[in-house]
Amino acid sequence: MKKNILWRFLFIGFTVLVAIVFFLPNTPLFKSMPDWWKNNMPSKGIILGLDLQGGLHLVFEVEGDKAVETSIDRYIFLLRDALQKKKLQAEVKRNGLSIEITPSTQEIATIVKEGFPILDASSSGQSLVLKISGKEASRIKDSAVDQALETIRNRIDQFGVSEPTIHRQGENEIVVQLPGVKDPRRAIELVGKTAQLEFKLVDDETPVAAQLPQSVGPGDEERVLEQFRDKIPADDEILFEKKLNRETGVVTKFPVLVRKQAALSGNLLSEARVSLDTKFSEPYVSISFNAEGGKLFEEVTGANVKKRLAIILDKTIYSAPVIQERIGGGNAQISGSFSMEEAKDLSIVLKAGALPAPLKMLQNVTVGPSLGEDSISAGTRAGLIGTLAVVVFMIAYYRLSGVIADFALLLNIVLLFGAMASLNATLTLPGIAGIILAIGMAVDSNVLMFERIRDEVRTGKPPRSAVDSGYHKAFWTIFDAHVTTLITAAVLFQFGTGPIKGFAVTLSLGVLINLYTALIGTKAVFDLINSRRDVKKLSI
Repeated sequence: MKKNILWRFLFIGFTVLVAIVFFLPNTPLFKSMPDWWKNNMPSKGIILGLDLQGGLHLVFEVEGDKAVETSIDRYIFLLRDALQKKKLQAEVKRNGLSIEITPSTQEIATIVKEGFPILDASSSGQSLVLKISGKEASRIKDSAVDQALETIRNRIDQFGVSEPTIHRQGENEIVVQLPGVKDPRRAIELVGKTAQLEFKLVDDETPVAAQLPQSVGPGDEERVLEQFRDKIPADDEILFEKKLNRETGVVTKFPVLVRKQAALSGNLLSEARVSLDTKFSEPYVSISFNAEGGKLFEEVTGANVKKRLAIILDKTIYSAPVIQERIGGGNAQISGSFSMEEAKDLSIVLKAGALPAPLKMLQNVTVGPSLGEDSISAGTRAGLIGTLAVVVFMIAYYRLSGVIADFALLLNIVLLFGAMASLNATLTLPGIAGIILAIGMAVDSNVLMFERIRDEVRTGKPPRSAVDSGYHKAFWTIFDAHVTTLITAAVLFQFGTGPIKGFAVTLSLGVLINLYTALIGTKAVFDLINSRRDVKKLSI
């Protein structure tokens, strides 16, 4: 009997030691630990949520219509290619969210029906009007939100924010919470940048290209676009190249006529990294294509020697160098007078991929660290007061047995914080509420057992038999109550978001640990007391 009790106490001591080791990084003592300990033992601990350490709360709307427009532009390119292969002369253009093909002939209608069944066709005068079906448009928008969610997650992971919360809200909204962010502006730009990288050939041969102004002032872009809207070919568009005067620091924009259809896009990238220019010691982004992209890049440069190739990011030209020769190896660079921080962020968004559609910011809330400190202080104070009140009540009402219950309560708290630290859980204000609720449940379990033991004592049973019988009869009541609570916490975790999940995690851990401390921890103490032969009466 005594040997069995000893093993139980050794096991309890082992679990407490493990909990302390995992929770140690959250204590000031961790800083004084030797380097070998920091390198080989747990070093992360519990992470404070947005409401406790401050940070950034963002809500974005994914502009699904833009994703639909992108799909329509792709269909326009495919339709033109299909008609050219059949040697059919027709004008294919976009009108809002529809495609118009002029003239409308039976042969063209057949090509559309057989090759593009996803498009709904109807006649309008001399034109054939094509629209993406409502079901397909909904699918594109839904897919755009999912892709944007994954892209944002990849960017933030590379940015280095610990324990971010990123989830979908409603049909087309994405919520991003970034605890501990020191530079909100940089984080917003990193998350919201579309980062659509394209390589387009410059059309210097069209007469309109020579008529474009040499440079434009701030805000003159729209005027230039309107002036040349009806003069540029249907396959071309005007974009603007930015150049920085190194001496004055003035940024000048130059209109450039480029092909609408990209010769190469950023989805073929395999790597993007920051490098330093040896001449000016300025950072630039060096990019590498995958096998398919490298082959295509070599073909494009080989077929367009002595022509300019514009490197475009989010509709802005960063450079438009002349292709001197066929370029093999699938490597290129993007230079634009970047700072080191800008170059790093650009490499991050390029590696993470472009957003499928632009994001519109709906909410931008910065939580200051001082508010978080106040929340921690208030939550800690509430927890201490509640715990102290419970400890005093248990001792006053159950005497020595109350002391045993308080031992279990202390054990519960230590193991709970250790378990949260081992999972690197994020602690939020609702999480603190979950801890306090778990403390209440821990005491409730002991109350149930103590009342059952009292009933057994009243029947005249000796202390050891009363304790064994009380634990046996209270077991299923305690077990059922904890299982139903655990099911509720699991539902909250599955369908809740952010702080609700934090509450569910602490509550779930509290329930499981409470079963351990109530049924094993306190029972071991009672068994140790009853192992003495002269015990005649329980202090309960």
